[in-house]
Amino acid sequence: MKRWPAPCLLLALNVACATARPVSVEPETPRLLSWSEQLAVREAWLVRRHESLLPMMRHHGVGMWIIVNEEFHDDPLTPYVAPPRPYSGLRDVFVFIDAGEQGLRKVALPSYREENLTRFFEVPEEKRESKQVLGELYEQYQPRTIALGIEGKRGVTHSLTRDGYTYLVEAMGPEAEARFVSAAPLIEEYLDTRLPEELEHYRTLVELTERVVKRAFSAEVVKPGVTRVGDVRRWLYDELGRRGVGTWFQPDLRVQRKGGANGTSRGFLAVSTEDVVIQRGDLLHVDFGISYMGLHSDWQKMAYVAREGEKDVPEGLKRVLANTNALQDALVKASRPGRSSAEVYEAVMAEMKEKGIQAQVYSHPLGNQGHGLGASIDFRSTLRKEEPKRLREGSYLAMELSTRAPVAEWDGQEVFAMAEDPVYLTPEGWRFFVPRQEAYYLIQGDEGRAVTP
Repeated sequence: MKRWPAPCLLLALNVACATARPVSVEPETPRLLSWSEQLAVREAWLVRRHESLLPMMRHHGVGMWIIVNEEFHDDPLTPYVAPPRPYSGLRDVFVFIDAGEQGLRKVALPSYREENLTRFFEVPEEKRESKQVLGELYEQYQPRTIALGIEGKRGVTHSLTRDGYTYLVEAMGPEAEARFVSAAPLIEEYLDTRLPEELEHYRTLVELTERVVKRAFSAEVVKPGVTRVGDVRRWLYDELGRRGVGTWFQPDLRVQRKGGANGTSRGFLAVSTEDVVIQRGDLLHVDFGISYMGLHSDWQKMAYVAREGEKDVPEGLKRVLANTNALQDALVKASRPGRSSAEVYEAVMAEMKEKGIQAQVYSHPLGNQGHGLGASIDFRSTLRKEEPKRLREGSYLAMELSTRAPVAEWDGQEVFAMAEDPVYLTPEGWRFFVPRQEAYYLIQGDEGRAVTP
């Protein structure tokens, strides 16, 4: 990594200074790489990933790791263990072997021999049967453990199909089957280990996410009394298509309104239905993410739709957002590499209790998956009594959380202020890829400034 970015300011907010303003986006948007450029960069990352794999295998006691990719049922690991290109064969197998003093041996057994694979793997001649090669590799190395995508709690850690499992048993025999173990711990470390070279590309992804959301929450898209929640969602989808990127989940919007009931779902403020018409005085929230270069963002921001003649957000609403910023500060302060997720969560909630702030924290790992593997800082983990995990330096996190408080201008109605920001862990705590939201985006209808595409 060439440099760490300058730390974000994490001081408690002076509410009087948190003046909302109409959203304006700079004409310059992040330059995205072409598909061929993305492939070249990601294959350079793959070299680094393979270099780091053998110590991980030894740490987890794995002698052989096998990933089986099926036609029309791709293993979610394939783009991160092999070149991130389409695989259309009936079955493609990737084998990693701890060969002792010889180091890491990598063998690909594809349905179709592909030139690019030979840059990263040994690829036997096409006339040799994959089952035969697998049997020979087992007999040659006699690994004490053979790690597979079985028995894990997440889709990426239990992705091996029944037919894939049977195929491996037929290839290597019942003695080898007795050595099959779950690859889940190895997969988690592999996917939760971020490369320094990824950081600036991920920052580009986050910057793009911010710009798209700012446009969605502006007078360009939102016309009070006319625009529906579904219109904003469809605009977000179309903008993804226009920019040639994807998303890993459906963007959701929530509308809070003075005098309106706050519906809940699974303990959170409920998503608004698509037919809700956005009105002046509404408080808007969006949950949105972009997929680019095998990486994913997760982003929540809030906007206020000004009433006629209103130039700023009511002070009571500002105070709720200030509480959410204070919650972010507490999470940054409590988090350090090596600390357990439970220790961090308890410290954060203790500080919120001392300050009288009603808070929820439900942050999760981020990176190659939107809901990634690694240490979550999440109240639900405590309720489920899950084993705490240690924070890993360099990991990415979706700092997802919220606070709620009664607002005087809304006749004491309780209001939620939600935030979600991609961050990465340094020895000094979490750092934001772009500055966090410290003031609501302000939508002034026809009086607001349109943003630049």
